[in-house]
Amino acid sequence: MASSLLGLCSSNLLLSSATLLNTLPRFPLRHRFRCNVAEPLKFENGKPYFPLLTTDPALPTFLSSNSHFPSDVNKNDTRLRIFSGTANPALSQEIACYMGLELGKIKIKRFADGEIYVQLQESVRGCDVFLVQPTCPPANENLMELLIMIDACRRASAKNITAVIPYFGYARADRKTQGRESIAAKLVANLITEAGANRVLACDLHSGQSMGYFDIPVDHVYGQPVILDYLASKTICSDDLVVVSPDVGGVARARAFAKKLSDAPLAIVDKRRHVHNVAEVMNLIGDVNGKVAVMVDDMIDTAGTIAKGAALLHQEGAREVYACSTHAVFSPPAIERLSSGLFQEVIITNTIPVLEQNYFPQLTVLSVANLLGETIWRVHDDCSGGFEPYSTLGID
Repeated sequence: MASSLLGLCSSNLLLSSATLLNTLPRFPLRHRFRCNVAEPLKFENGKPYFPLLTTDPALPTFLSSNSHFPSDVNKNDTRLRIFSGTANPALSQEIACYMGLELGKIKIKRFADGEIYVQLQESVRGCDVFLVQPTCPPANENLMELLIMIDACRRASAKNITAVIPYFGYARADRKTQGRESIAAKLVANLITEAGANRVLACDLHSGQSMGYFDIPVDHVYGQPVILDYLASKTICSDDLVVVSPDVGGVARARAFAKKLSDAPLAIVDKRRHVHNVAEVMNLIGDVNGKVAVMVDDMIDTAGTIAKGAALLHQEGAREVYACSTHAVFSPPAIERLSSGLFQEVIITNTIPVLEQNYFPQLTVLSVANLLGETIWRVHDDCSGGFEPYSTLGID
């Protein structure tokens, strides 16, 4: 009797597929990606949301429909809850779709004076809760919303609270470069910890030392597998490839990327930054003449660094230039610089939502939903990603 009443109540709260699709943002077909599910969904947690539909999903092969959901994962676990903030609800729905779960019901609103109100619309007592909220622009608004969501879950007696932060704002303020500067990355880490988070799941932090700023476990995953798998589909001859780091600080990232691309050669753009968000390119270390250059960075903000680097690569004889980045911050005038014809293609992921008016013909958006969804399963079930085919997840 109780289960039938529960089913009746939950059915009244679910949106129809037509209503849901009508509420989703409309993007051009080439920019939309589908979240595949391996088998019919029969879970006690509820029915999945419908993802953005397309005919050309671009998902990493090791997370394809015939490889995820290993036998040791308990897909019927009703103690797992996923809630979405307002920063990137589309990514949260894709993650829930991959996992065969329904997003938790949560009420988030702003008062007239700008204060944020959060109320969970369902019980999380004793549950393993994952809060998906990138601290992308507006960074302060989204960060404060995440903190209040964590506090709401803690006061609702959640057993474990994991902050899933696809893009970690303030990550660039990770050290003192001049006297009397703050280290904001450490401050934000303290805020998240003190709010009540038990764990953090982050994607492509600006620097590895940011993990050490947290006094709680941090699972750091990389968007590289998603981008690498897409580049493999381009069938570019490996002899023509050269991976380029747009600055000296990104050499380790570019070297790891080049190793996965048939151990491609490496080039480095030497730049000198005199003012924040203003970069001056000095020279190029390495040979790119007649080659396809793939520039790799963790984020694109104003695109000054990567655009000036691309111009230098063309001057040095590069045949084509691709830009690959996990986080698309896209602060003005990034769109003008990226769409100016310097790049054959700009490849990013959806850790940060891209506004429809910011799309341009060379832009390709890949989804990290399956990557984060698989990681959430493994964190929830206390599994490691350190064995094939999940070694590239970066979970210890």
